[in-house]
Amino acid sequence: MKVIIGLGNPGKKYEETRHNAGFMTIDTISEKWGIPVTQNKFRALVGEGRLEGEKVLLVKPQTYMNLSGESVAEILHFYKLIPDELVVIFDDLDLPTGQLRLREKGSAGGHNGIKSMIQHLGTQEFKRIKVGIGRPEPGRSVSDYVLQTFPAAERKAIDEAVSLAAEAAAMWVKEPFLKVMNHYNSLK
Repeated sequence: MKVIIGLGNPGKKYEETRHNAGFMTIDTISEKWGIPVTQNKFRALVGEGRLEGEKVLLVKPQTYMNLSGESVAEILHFYKLIPDELVVIFDDLDLPTGQLRLREKGSAGGHNGIKSMIQHLGTQEFKRIKVGIGRPEPGRSVSDYVLQTFPAAERKAIDEAVSLAAEAAAMWVKEPFLKVMNHYNSLK
């Protein structure tokens, strides 16, 4: 089984905000491949199904971003999986809005959801799909920025990035991550 995790914050108030790019990607996968993400367990909304013929678990932790690792660790423990069997999709301030970057491992890079995952999984070695959300203008609060919805001018770019992130996650279910990474990191 492969686990595809999208990071975000639960609740209507946070839907479609920059920090919820991971949730938006899980929703896209859910719709495109017909895997409802409605079961509430492991302090997450989960959906089990088949993607590209393989068994997958789609996950939207409901613990709020800073505690995402707690939920993910519970899932891996329950299913007796290792971090190599998951990919996590999340927003990245250091990428221009709409750009994707895939990585096999790495530090948290200031992202509290990833920091929580590293802490609770005990490793930095898990696959990531980063969705660029850009940075706020100087003097503007980062926390306010990530909790805002995307302005109309950025909507097309973010929708395309979320769609590509969903395709990348689906490709990873069948292909080695290095191949997926090389393909999607070469797109501009």
